[in-house]
Amino acid sequence: MRILSIIRETQTQAAVSQLTRGLPPAIATLLLGPPELRPNSAQPQCTEPKPAQPQCTEPKPSDPFVDLMVANFNDAFTKMRSSLPMGMTENNSPTYLSSGNPCLDFFFHVVPDTPPSYLDQQLPLAWAHDSLTTLKLICNLRGVRGFGKSDKEGFYTAAFWLHQNHPKTLACNLASFAQFGCFRDLPEILYRVLQGQDVREKEKAEWLRIKGSGKRGRIRRTDGTRRDKSKSKAKRVKEESREVRINKSLERDKLEKEKASALRTEKMVAKAKKALDRYQSDSDYQFLHDQISDLFAECLKSDMECLKRNNYITLAAKWCPSIYSSFDRATLLCESIARKVFPRELYPEYEVIEDEHYAYRVRDRLKKEVLVPLRKAMDLPEVYMTTKQWGSIPYNKVASVAMKLYKEKFLEHDKERFSKYLEDVKAGKSKIAAGALLPHEIIAQLNIELYDSGYEPEENGDVDDQVAELQWKRMVDDMLKQGNMNNCLAVCDVSGSMGGTPMEVSVALGLLVSELSEEPWKGKVITFSQNPRLHLIKGDDLSSKCKFVRRMEWGMKH
Repeated sequence: MRILSIIRETQTQAAVSQLTRGLPPAIATLLLGPPELRPNSAQPQCTEPKPAQPQCTEPKPSDPFVDLMVANFNDAFTKMRSSLPMGMTENNSPTYLSSGNPCLDFFFHVVPDTPPSYLDQQLPLAWAHDSLTTLKLICNLRGVRGFGKSDKEGFYTAAFWLHQNHPKTLACNLASFAQFGCFRDLPEILYRVLQGQDVREKEKAEWLRIKGSGKRGRIRRTDGTRRDKSKSKAKRVKEESREVRINKSLERDKLEKEKASALRTEKMVAKAKKALDRYQSDSDYQFLHDQISDLFAECLKSDMECLKRNNYITLAAKWCPSIYSSFDRATLLCESIARKVFPRELYPEYEVIEDEHYAYRVRDRLKKEVLVPLRKAMDLPEVYMTTKQWGSIPYNKVASVAMKLYKEKFLEHDKERFSKYLEDVKAGKSKIAAGALLPHEIIAQLNIELYDSGYEPEENGDVDDQVAELQWKRMVDDMLKQGNMNNCLAVCDVSGSMGGTPMEVSVALGLLVSELSEEPWKGKVITFSQNPRLHLIKGDDLSSKCKFVRRMEWGMKH
């Protein structure tokens, strides 16, 4: 029995030892009692055991934009909400006047017809917030062919501000501006910098003043005499023979023409002197002028080499100022470009002649050896139109804006060929350009108002509709090649507050989104109204579809 008792005790101790092996002493002794039982013992540092932490790996970023929103959106909105200015919409609804981000405000608020004063106010704020983003937004203003807002006047205002505040930034980004917009922008910027930001407004106002006064095209008397209305026609006929009166009239016309010619020469000299003085006295203007002429010269030289190899050429020759054009006389760009295309040091025949003769000869050479052959290779419609060669115009090469401007002239002077061309485009045998036009600019050509008024459009109006239809189809087809829009439905505002361009924009974008969307949303729009309705767009052509969208019920009587 004693042996069995010893065995059980040994087994029990082994089991306890196994259970307590590896445990802290405080746990291994099972019980200690409260500290008061051991007043002389050191007080142990007891810490509550921490729960086991799961092994977490930092999630990989899914999307930079979403991650920034998750991290910052709520805090940023809470901080900004109390400080953002409030205002009222045109319909007297409360709204925030600013997003708190000057660049976002610039992108949202600056649209075509935005007053220059707002751009001048917003640009410094956006630039101080993020200069690179602001520069991109300026490019976005001018962007055509799907790159931006196609806001030419807004871009010119921004470019003028850039020259006033950051001239090197403007001059060093001219190539990008030409890429997003047009080569013509470069001499236009230089002209406005030279003549003033509002020069075009002044010129337009002067033209309207002359037109409104009925003096446009009328020759003024310069001898200070006034027509004596007291004499009757019979008395004048009696005193002077017909031959004498004709001779006097011819002499007076000759004097007036000489006076007008002298006045034009005087204005030309004044403009040239102003450009030369500014070039010599203003280093920022000189740098801008040189950068523009450098860009044109390099493109023209490259295009001449490409022309020899039948390669693609740029539109630099099209928009390079012509010799003695208004741009050339006001900016002296042609001389600067010609000197760089034909530098004196590379052409021995110019080494010994005076600089005045050199400048004249290279200008003439620029015209004859560079601009004329390059423009001829482009098949520009303007070249054929000025020489009355209507039957030679290659309509499939006419740019979208030129087609919009000249289609009535084409029909008037080359009706058979132009009508055949439109039929070929409709049949898919030829192409029509549409890249530089915005959707609402295409539908603006339609004669919807004439149809609504009960009038039948003239032949020119029918051509307007045909060209708009074909350009719209080209635009939609080009966009569909880039992919459809998934799960998209346009909300179209055709309410009474819309009119003119806003109505055209709303109708055009609503119709465009409906045609680019995949099923089941293809061909459908929803009205912007207190009681919105879903509509299936009806119509067989662009004109009838636009008419349907315009007449959608929006909550009040039409």
